[in-house]
Amino acid sequence: MAITLNGTAGVTFPAGGLGNPAGAVVGTTDTQTLTNKTIQGGAITSGTVVASTSGTSIDFTSIPSWVKRITVMFSAVSTSGTSDVIVRLGTGGSPETSGYVGSVARDSAGAGNLSSGILLSETASTTAAVVFQGNLVILNLTSNTWSFNGDVGRSNSAAVYTVAGYKSLAGVLNLVRITTVGGTDTFDAGSINILYE
Repeated sequence: MAITLNGTAGVTFPAGGLGNPAGAVVGTTDTQTLTNKTIQGGAITSGTVVASTSGTSIDFTSIPSWVKRITVMFSAVSTSGTSDVIVRLGTGGSPETSGYVGSVARDSAGAGNLSSGILLSETASTTAAVVFQGNLVILNLTSNTWSFNGDVGRSNSAAVYTVAGYKSLAGVLNLVRITTVGGTDTFDAGSINILYE
């Protein structure tokens, strides 16, 4: 969140308030003048929840350039086929489909490397019956490089998937896309949302 205060009229804080000097020190008020200053961060902004019940991809767009942390949340998400659910980061409104480095594993029983996106599961166990819930956290490492880690669990069977890695983008991140590796399976249950700060 960015709050811009313009002008030179000043911002007045009640004397003796939290973090302010006592009234005896400053009189009745403590006034600080802020001229065209931008205050960034400090609050968590929620996206608009999307029902993952149709379509082949779900996009969260217009992510502000100052964002340093994004959390993608999944609730009972399922697809119509066997293609893995994958998260891709984008710049300029287009998702990048290469250059993801890291691994995804299932309960230490199976693992796979990343390349075209952030996989929510390892390929061997994906079926149309899989139902996911959990979180993926994406953090700004430096400039346009982002690290990520997350855990999702299945409710149709006992399994937990863990993913971790990083991605260097060609520009400023402004898109998170959730889709499948094949790109043709459709979402048929659940909901997805993001938080950013």
